[in-house]
Amino acid sequence: MASSLQKIEVDDSVLLRVTHSNLKTFAADIRFSLQMTVESVKDKLWKKCGTSVNSMQLELYDDTGNKISDLSDNTRPLGFYSPLDGFRLHVIDLDPSSVTFGGWLEDTSLVDKYTISEEAYNKREGTFRKFKEKFTSRNPSTAETKISNNYMEDLCANIKVGSRCQVEPGEKRGVVKFVGQAESLGPGFWVGVQYDEPLGKHDGMVKGVRYFECPPCHGAMVRPDKVKVGDYPERDPFEEDEI
Repeated sequence: MASSLQKIEVDDSVLLRVTHSNLKTFAADIRFSLQMTVESVKDKLWKKCGTSVNSMQLELYDDTGNKISDLSDNTRPLGFYSPLDGFRLHVIDLDPSSVTFGGWLEDTSLVDKYTISEEAYNKREGTFRKFKEKFTSRNPSTAETKISNNYMEDLCANIKVGSRCQVEPGEKRGVVKFVGQAESLGPGFWVGVQYDEPLGKHDGMVKGVRYFECPPCHGAMVRPDKVKVGDYPERDPFEEDEI
């Protein structure tokens, strides 16, 4: 009997959608206690959007967009205005010098950017420009220089089609199938290799150009400095298993 007389607890809070007059992209779902005074609601909103309590005016709208009332009395509890979940609480900032005024909190193009002259930047140490200059001077091979059409031609003197070879890295073995220029790959000389095993990327056709014939995934086009010709017989696939 006593249990039936117990007071039924009800939810005394409400979830409202909050918008702001100056912050067009600001929208937040915030839960408020219905027992909070309007002044306490404003204080909570000040911490969310930056508008001071004294400069804040609140308007309450229902879930269809119709205005219900102005929350003009700071001493009244929020529940006095009968808000429901899904209603919208609109913040109006009345201070023309407010931090939210003019939209600069949202539009970064309105913020002054730090700039530096070319002369001042060139005098600075530790910049990316100084790093690039030092790196290029220490690694001239990586500088942006144009590769000539006879690039590595001299290294092809002893590389003949049909020769057994080994390609670095990885000591991949195979047969030389092509020696010459390959415009589709870039200027300079190239060596086409048919690997003994499927360690390649193609069948001798690269970027629509047929340079040689070989089984799929056995072909590679490499620079001459990666190729050594000589007595490189095919490896026995079972030699590592022998004791």
